[in-house]
Amino acid sequence: MITLRKSGERGYADHGWLKSFHSFSFAGYRDPRFMGFGPLRVINEDRIAPGTGFGTHGHRDMEIISYVLDGALAHQDSMGNGSVIRPGDVQRMSAGSGVMHSEFNHEKQGETHFLQIWIEPAVRGIAPGYEEKHFSAADKRGCLRLVASPDGREGSVTIHQDACVHAGLFNGDESARFAIAPGRRVYLHLVRGQLTVNELLIQAGDAAMISGESELAIGEGSDAELLVFDLP
Repeated sequence: MITLRKSGERGYADHGWLKSFHSFSFAGYRDPRFMGFGPLRVINEDRIAPGTGFGTHGHRDMEIISYVLDGALAHQDSMGNGSVIRPGDVQRMSAGSGVMHSEFNHEKQGETHFLQIWIEPAVRGIAPGYEEKHFSAADKRGCLRLVASPDGREGSVTIHQDACVHAGLFNGDESARFAIAPGRRVYLHLVRGQLTVNELLIQAGDAAMISGESELAIGEGSDAELLVFDLP
């Protein structure tokens, strides 16, 4: 079964400096039908205005993944990490027993457009951790590239949950098939463009919640970028 949720059904918040679409209940947006999907708890599509950002704040017991689409995101945390991530970079921060961090767009012009993703960990109270990897457009072109996994295989970032995240770019006749193991479910988020999944048209910002299927057939992309979450 594939359940489609359209982009416009998401929660939305406009704070002036920050414009954010919420796939699941978050902050002031509450919908008991969308509290998460398995351990996937947050997908926020954020746009940060130049010279602004999230001041220092704390998290516990959450795997936080940042996936930059446009612009640059400057990160600082209480573990001593400081970096600027850009399109193609995937950043993983394990909050564990507690971490403080900030995220800013220090550019003078241009928004930072990125996805903030939270996955609940399988274990709590671990030591905080940080990791980032770069995946080029060529790595993701016409395929589903593994970017996060529980064991860090294939050069992916490591998350503390039995979940895998794949990223792909599809245009024209590029296509891919994704096998779903028995007992697993999949959440597909289309970042931009449009494509078909099992002949179902999906457009930018849409999500497909998938259970009871054995395979996904992805194709007919038009400048499409998507994330596929393979979840317990």
